[in-house]
Amino acid sequence: MTQDDGGLDGLVRKRIRALRVAQGWSLDELASRANVSPSTLSRIENGQRRLALDQLVTLARALDTSLDQLVETAADNVVTSPMIDGAHGLMRWPMKGVPGMSVVRQRLTEPPPDNPSRLRAHPGREWLVVLSGTAILLLGHRRLRVETNQAAEFPTMLPHAIGAEGGPCEVLGVFDRDARRGHQRDGGGTGSGGDRAPDGSRT
Repeated sequence: MTQDDGGLDGLVRKRIRALRVAQGWSLDELASRANVSPSTLSRIENGQRRLALDQLVTLARALDTSLDQLVETAADNVVTSPMIDGAHGLMRWPMKGVPGMSVVRQRLTEPPPDNPSRLRAHPGREWLVVLSGTAILLLGHRRLRVETNQAAEFPTMLPHAIGAEGGPCEVLGVFDRDARRGHQRDGGGTGSGGDRAPDGSRT
């Protein structure tokens, strides 16, 4: 890489220093771990020494990261807008850095289903946080109350459904690729009473 305070070269140098500081390490400590001299490391961070590939590999390993992550460029499309389903109070954002994963915000108005046959099970994992109100999470044989600002994380191989208790509630959910595919495949989800599931499928 060329000596340049801007662009990828400058970003990598700033990233090395930021990772070192985040670990609470001095120049001497990281230099010892990466088997380089403190003066060499200082010149790398300050843009006074050319970045060599073999040194970057060693520094990445010492900083407990990968070379790909160390030299990753900043994405142009940092800010994205959600896909909105106003009729069901649903917003969904795909996570570009993790293909197949999505974040969903949903307003629940109905309680979870009384019929155990409406609980769904499929591969994957889900995580959700209650933004307002109180949610009821049916998980296997358990009935769990999730209050505002509380979160729940569970494997979706457990039969599950979620609904509101005592009035509307808003939840923010994160679904991995398998969980989202599972909802789309069986046509169900964690919603109830005709709501859409947090991944966008209709129950």
